[in-house]
Amino acid sequence: METQPLSLYQLLGQVKSSIKNNLPFAFWVIAEISELKVNYSGHCYLELIEKETTGESIKAKARATIWSTAFRMIQPYFETTTGTGLASGMKVMVKVTAEFHELYGFSLNITDIEPSYTIGEMARQKQEIINRLVADGVFDMNRARVMPELPRRIAVISSRTAAGFGDFMKQLTGNPFGYKFYVKLFPAVMQGDEAEQSIVAALDHIFSHEQFFDVVVIIRGGGAQSELNCFNNYWIAYHICQFPLPVLTGIGHEQDETIADLVAHTRLKTPTAVAEHLVGMYRIADERINDLSMALTDTVQSLVNDEKNLLEKYLLTLKPGIDKYLERGGGNLRMLGIRMNAAARRLPVREHGAIARMNDRLGRFSGEFLITASHKVMLRSGRLRETSQSFLQQFKHNLEMLDKQNKYQDPFHILKRGYSVTYYNGKVIKEPSSVPSKADLTTRLAGGILKSKTN
Repeated sequence: METQPLSLYQLLGQVKSSIKNNLPFAFWVIAEISELKVNYSGHCYLELIEKETTGESIKAKARATIWSTAFRMIQPYFETTTGTGLASGMKVMVKVTAEFHELYGFSLNITDIEPSYTIGEMARQKQEIINRLVADGVFDMNRARVMPELPRRIAVISSRTAAGFGDFMKQLTGNPFGYKFYVKLFPAVMQGDEAEQSIVAALDHIFSHEQFFDVVVIIRGGGAQSELNCFNNYWIAYHICQFPLPVLTGIGHEQDETIADLVAHTRLKTPTAVAEHLVGMYRIADERINDLSMALTDTVQSLVNDEKNLLEKYLLTLKPGIDKYLERGGGNLRMLGIRMNAAARRLPVREHGAIARMNDRLGRFSGEFLITASHKVMLRSGRLRETSQSFLQQFKHNLEMLDKQNKYQDPFHILKRGYSVTYYNGKVIKEPSSVPSKADLTTRLAGGILKSKTN
């Protein structure tokens, strides 16, 4: 051998010296955080990677460390500026020095992080996902779903122990109006690396029992901004977009709007706000029914008053005629009595008894006449009342029939009679020519949704 062999320690010592001599300065490096762990001592250990631009394969990897003294300053500044903490999958621009140790090998010592790069990268990734959903033709699909007027059967995706779920249930089931809801929880992990798979699995589970629910609610309590990262995930958003039931979100942050919020049918700020929204839908319907009931009562009362006034008018018109009729009959009877008395004085005495008897008969006849006339007046008044009551009952019956016809025109009743409505891109199809080939169609039946594709 021409040279004396080196020990491993000596060789690695030369590598260490070479790196130190040739890379003496700090460098700004762009990389993705693959793994991150904060030690009990306060040191932060990371694994940085770089992927191929055309795929997910890794072309470079290095261990990195942020020592506790630096991490105590870097972490709060980064979180305050970006609104999120350092996490796996995040792209960062870090200031590093190259280090090599004979025992621990090569690593990077991070002395600073540029948060503005991460903010821009997060915004870029979010916009890329939005553009991808738009290109896939699904971005507006869930927002085009028809929200039931009174959603009662609610599927909830949340952590079983989350405070937000407890707030939601308290607000919903304890509403002061006594509205009743059926709620089924589908537990899921709502943050971290397992959130995507867990939330998608919960959506798939609900989909297999779609006919039992009216809406889906995705809720979580408050927390760090970094915990919202999973709701900017493409696959979670993709499943929400295409879900056959309207999806409501109450993720718990008022300022930041995630992609899940953007594609959901209805975005609300908190779990409590979601519950208030559902109760409010019932309250609005209740008030509308009360308004219609009051309007119907006012209309019927107005009709009754009109008929009552008309009846009184008829009675006022009829009474003078009856009085005149009775007065005329009485006058005729008096004239007849006078004539008979005058004639009686001219007759012989023997005829006086016959005249007296005729006079008695005349008195009874006149009394019977007056009683009969009065009875006829009472009968006519009774018939008039019965006619007006019958008219009012018939009018009320007609109103009820019109109300039933209006309800039968409701689209839900029409679907129950065997009809269906087919949508393309959230719009009702009226002409076959308006639908291109290979188009995805959605057909709503009384019992659920049917998916199909044109030839």
